[in-house]
Amino acid sequence: MAREPKIERFNHNVLSKYQIYNSIFITLPFDTITNTGVLLPLFQEVCIKGYADKQNPKEIVESFFEQYQNNPSDKDKHDLLFRFIQYIERQVVLFDAIEDAAFPVVNNMDGRGTLRSIKEEAQAKGKLKELQEYLRRFKIRTTLTAHPTQFYPGTVLGIIHDLDIAIRANDLLRIKKLLAQLGKTAFFKKEKPTPFDEAVSLIWYLENVFYHSVGKIYNYVQQNIFEGEDLSNDLINLGFWPGGDRDGNPFVTTEITLKVAKRLRKTILINYYRDIRELKRRITFGNLQDKIAVLENALYDNFYYAKTAAPLKLETLMEGLKEIKEELIAKHQSLFLEDVQDLINKVKIFGFHFGALDIRQDSRVHHKVLTEIVEKTNALDLGIFPKTYTSLSEEEQIEVLSNVKGTLDPSIFDENITKATVESIYAIKTIQKNNGERGSNRYIISNNGSVLNVMETFAMIRLCDWEQPTVDVIPLFETVPDLKVSHQVMEALYTNPVYMEHLKRRGMKQTIMLGFSDGTKDGGYLMANWAIFKAKEALTAISRQYDVKVMFFDGRGGPPARGGGNTHQFYASLGPTVEDEEIQLTVQGQTISSNFGTLDSCQYNLEQLLGAGVENELTNNEKNLFSTANKETMEELAEVSYKTYVDFKNHPKFLPYLEHMSTLKYYGKANIGSRPSKRSKSATLDFGDLRAIPFVGSWSQLKQNVPGFYGVGTALKHFEDKGAFDKVVALYNESAFFRALVGNSMMSLSKSFFGLTAYMKEDKEYGAFWDIIYNEYKLTKKLLLKLTGYTELMENEPAGKASVEAREKIVLPLLTIQQYALKMIQELNESGDATPEVLAIYEKMVTRSLFGNINASRNSA
Repeated sequence: MAREPKIERFNHNVLSKYQIYNSIFITLPFDTITNTGVLLPLFQEVCIKGYADKQNPKEIVESFFEQYQNNPSDKDKHDLLFRFIQYIERQVVLFDAIEDAAFPVVNNMDGRGTLRSIKEEAQAKGKLKELQEYLRRFKIRTTLTAHPTQFYPGTVLGIIHDLDIAIRANDLLRIKKLLAQLGKTAFFKKEKPTPFDEAVSLIWYLENVFYHSVGKIYNYVQQNIFEGEDLSNDLINLGFWPGGDRDGNPFVTTEITLKVAKRLRKTILINYYRDIRELKRRITFGNLQDKIAVLENALYDNFYYAKTAAPLKLETLMEGLKEIKEELIAKHQSLFLEDVQDLINKVKIFGFHFGALDIRQDSRVHHKVLTEIVEKTNALDLGIFPKTYTSLSEEEQIEVLSNVKGTLDPSIFDENITKATVESIYAIKTIQKNNGERGSNRYIISNNGSVLNVMETFAMIRLCDWEQPTVDVIPLFETVPDLKVSHQVMEALYTNPVYMEHLKRRGMKQTIMLGFSDGTKDGGYLMANWAIFKAKEALTAISRQYDVKVMFFDGRGGPPARGGGNTHQFYASLGPTVEDEEIQLTVQGQTISSNFGTLDSCQYNLEQLLGAGVENELTNNEKNLFSTANKETMEELAEVSYKTYVDFKNHPKFLPYLEHMSTLKYYGKANIGSRPSKRSKSATLDFGDLRAIPFVGSWSQLKQNVPGFYGVGTALKHFEDKGAFDKVVALYNESAFFRALVGNSMMSLSKSFFGLTAYMKEDKEYGAFWDIIYNEYKLTKKLLLKLTGYTELMENEPAGKASVEAREKIVLPLLTIQQYALKMIQELNESGDATPEVLAIYEKMVTRSLFGNINASRNSA
């Protein structure tokens, strides 16, 4: 029997179930006033009809109160709108849970890109040996990052998890109880989370999802592709940023870093302990019970009595498990061997560190810190730096930094930032001692634009009593100008004898991070992606020239504007000119819960990443090479798009529009992330200091997803106007890379709705600026449809399109309330009638409405 189309499976298993369970949810009495759930669908209809009739959000809200309320007071209005916000937040959670529960039904878990498909394809082509060879060296690394868009508290995460199980089982009574629990459970955090809180929140995913999914994938590869033999490669690594990412976050201290590393170790030991307990229940024969008990007790003592217990070595645990395995094979017909092998594999992958804690800081901070180190050590006559250091040329400074020797004591420094930076390096050493080298062995330099940026950091590491550091220095190239010179920076490092000696000790491997977020913010969607691709080509070529194996670590966010969207399609589209032995990327915000939040989605999406790497290696990826003509077309598109975006960014109303007409300033008030929304503490809004998350997120809340499409339409029109549109069509047909960009831009357009803010067109100050954005949106939509031959956006992804539409419909009332509150704030401020109390109510309304919108988008920032 033929499998029904994906869109049909989505409609049956997601949309239909949502309608049923939502009808139960909105009739549950959560408070003394029981009509909120009855009024919400009516408000939703008023919103839909209102926008169709060209009404603005204020008119829509007021017409609702006129139709369905009997002359309510302002307090009654506000109370009802806040209750709507609470209901809609929970409707989003319900939709998430239903979609997650339906994941293995809607998606083909054995389809293209999955391990089973990869194996069968390799067998059919007689390439099983090549597949094995590649999997012995290929890795993927997902790094979880704490960004202020994953705000669900642990209590809510638990309910989502339980709802998922109940929905799969169609347990209506259980679902009803969980919905009632959801209705009464608080979402809103009264206080900002600390970086440690964020770490604990993300460790939940490591413990409950990644631990099991990664183990399952590895077991499958070992049993089905390697037929039980050891593949001597851990295949999947997990990275972790909360507690280590200091960039722009003054709340990440050395104490927090060490505390997070300790928590990671404790959590993985608990997981091993649970598995050992399970083994003990199964292996009840021979003298193996005693051997298992020794490991069980050691694990228990090490996480429960960590301070007093004899430390358990990773090698001891591994040797003990292998001993049990050998005895099962020799004396017990391999009974329950797969259970022991499963735990051996997990210990191999996760060690005692679980996720590797990366340290990150901004190059501008490093420069300031190094300057103080020079001044202080010279003042104390420590003889580490020449007295003339600050007046030397850049080349001379690099020479000094290459040969610098000495040991820094953090306590000698007056500046907190200097002390903290030096302490963070000593913390890496401590973590390596406690959790193993993999526990923390990477130092990332954000905003890296020069050789000096790298050498300053490298020198500081070596000055922390670490002449031959077991740590990789990773430059992060973000802006378009930095990306353009990245290969020159790396060549200078490869020709530096001291740095090259370091690389030899590190296996001649160099990881380079490339940031989509700030690249897009700086240069627009097309140019950021193209500049990163070209940088990867140039960095691959220069690294191969010096026999260095380069690994690219992509700083991706959730939305297409930040390198998100269909990630595996992007990786599968890279040709042989880009090194692809590892796929490393950051996963953040709602992308963690949407792509890796359940065992099924986590396994599927990790397999898709593995599949993308394999596809590049084993299929003839020469087809992904750009022809000369296609490269010229792509270059021209990127240049026109870049100029269009930069002109737009330099428009005098650009920053004022974001500041006064969007939710930008409310991100910092929402208590959803530990990090400030901009890097500096200055009162004025400076584009350079503005973080990508509130920047992209604010456009998303306006439903004007500018960073995901602005400049694309103008670039396409440039070709249309000169009668060369066929060149873009050829590029689209022949380049998987460009098709992936187009598909992700279409998603940004699909999540835009200009009817929400059409009232701004009449604004004296910002009307003309709104028109500029809207015209580019219309142009981009029109020409992308012409390019693809589609009649509507995302036509090729009907299930994805249906999901977007359903989510947008759920949050339409929430967006309306948010825009109504923003409009009231503007009017009250203009009229001079604003009282602090009334303004506070509307500001709270804006802030509270952020959450549901963020989570409904699943990749808003």
